[in-house]
Amino acid sequence: MFYRPQDGHGLPHNPFNALITPRPIGWISTRDGQGRDNLAPYSFFNGVAYEPPQVMFATTSAKADRGETKDSAAGIEETGVFCVNIVGFQMRDAMNASSAALPAGDDEFLHAGLPKAECSEINCPRVADAPAALECKLTRIVQLPGEANRVVFGEVIGVHMRDDCMTDGMFDATKYQPLARMGYRDYAKVDEVFTLARPDD
Repeated sequence: MFYRPQDGHGLPHNPFNALITPRPIGWISTRDGQGRDNLAPYSFFNGVAYEPPQVMFATTSAKADRGETKDSAAGIEETGVFCVNIVGFQMRDAMNASSAALPAGDDEFLHAGLPKAECSEINCPRVADAPAALECKLTRIVQLPGEANRVVFGEVIGVHMRDDCMTDGMFDATKYQPLARMGYRDYAKVDEVFTLARPDD
């Protein structure tokens, strides 16, 4: 099968995000200029650089009470900071609950029953029990083609790692089983890893 996106795919569901899998989930926490906390998952998320460490996430829709964007991006524009919380399999239901389209100003931490902790380097909450959390300083927001498509870039200036997720000095994905987004409404968990040596090692 071949299709041109501008012509449509003719399938019951759009296959695009099912082709780019698995995708890590950036569970983005923010505190807006009025001191209101927000938490939302984004599956267009990844690391983009080592030195200095940098991440990105993309927001692809808008809310009626936020104009041309969503609560996360609006809060980041106001304060210049955000936190990426890593999602483990055991937190799947809370992550899903935090994706609800609540009115601006409502606290998804409370809605999902999640304990908060304060970040160390920025004025922002984080998910207290997350396997890891990346405290980020906004570097830029890029507008993409499309009505509400934006990419938020940030430099990681603080890193939290849960002690029970470490093995011999290495962060161990099998200890918390990262949750990944597949296509449609499907998810996957990482519970097995293997190693490949690079040809030049």
